[in-house]
Amino acid sequence: MALQLIQDVDLNRKKVLVRCDFNVPLENGKITDTTRVDLVIPTIKLLLENGADKIILMSHLGRPKGKPSADLSLEPVADYLAQKLNQEVVLTESAIKSGVKELLGLSKIKIVLLENLRFHSEEENNDSDFARQLASYADVYVNEAFGAAHRKHASVHSIIQFFPRSTYAGLLMQKEVSSLSKIIESPQKPFVAVVGGAKVSDKIKTLEKLLISVDHILIGGAMAYPFLKAKGYTVGKSLCSEEDQKLASSILKQDKAGKIKLPQDHITSLSFGGEAIECPAQNIAENEMGLDIGQKTIEYYSEFLSSAKTVFWNGPMGLFENKNFSNGTFEICKTIAKLNDCFTLVGGGDSVSAVMQSGLADEFSHVSSGGGASLEFIEKGQLPGVQALKFGV
Repeated sequence: MALQLIQDVDLNRKKVLVRCDFNVPLENGKITDTTRVDLVIPTIKLLLENGADKIILMSHLGRPKGKPSADLSLEPVADYLAQKLNQEVVLTESAIKSGVKELLGLSKIKIVLLENLRFHSEEENNDSDFARQLASYADVYVNEAFGAAHRKHASVHSIIQFFPRSTYAGLLMQKEVSSLSKIIESPQKPFVAVVGGAKVSDKIKTLEKLLISVDHILIGGAMAYPFLKAKGYTVGKSLCSEEDQKLASSILKQDKAGKIKLPQDHITSLSFGGEAIECPAQNIAENEMGLDIGQKTIEYYSEFLSSAKTVFWNGPMGLFENKNFSNGTFEICKTIAKLNDCFTLVGGGDSVSAVMQSGLADEFSHVSSGGGASLEFIEKGQLPGVQALKFGV
């Protein structure tokens, strides 16, 4: 069953409840990366253009553990939205207090943002009564929070039952599902995956799933060191747990393990984030730790990428937040961005941050807003929030 699309609906005089993913990074009460908010604005504008009477936005932010926290209020998001949309966005005191309905009865108010859903433990518990209260605000439900669609939470899962035949996918949700479906259902070959990050254990299922369909997996970041150690190379003080080494060994014993490509050289340091040292071989000295891929590896990986027709990138190639160890990540980013006639998808928080910092986001076919959600979609081919939209609860 296909998703019902919000652009196909007559919204005249309708109240529309939109689950967004406004889980943005904050510093001193300011949003440091507005990407997740910016991605939802086209859907909000579409709702306004299509005659929606009221737009009620809702989201989680951080992990307040079921209790209100001033540091995790959505007030900075409300302020930013008001500025971008050039109209008032009213933030409620609470997601479910009685005053919300009174607010929605005021004709001059068009857009309301409910306060952080996770200030209520019922949200993460997928509580039906909590979902019913949220659902009572509107006639139509739109899920635009792909980044939360892998969770069975009240605002993305149990709420569906209260909107029979009135649940729709927003523009971003549609693009996310369509783009990731290309990766798992019919990737054009050659298909190359670039996988980085810190732990093999975090991505073991993704790696095993990708091994079936890809032509090559290019491993970078701290994830590379357990694989190198499992193959008999020395990794010095690099991040490499015993559990990750065992997992890497088990993957390398599989029939398709030849698809896995590992760094040929490194940028190391005597301490985490210290002075950069060029390490021209695969072995890392006992007193050094690997923090980036080296130039030989960049060239080696670029050869595989140059002929790719589909590329999936998840995870940086090193400690890219530090300028001394960012070259590998940004060079791979440039290589992927320059590919012609190739479907390129980036998923995962750190690799998305790197793409945004590079200024090359527009050169990618799709930059996913969901880190854990995009990985789980690749592993399982479905997500609870997406399945609920399609089939109900």
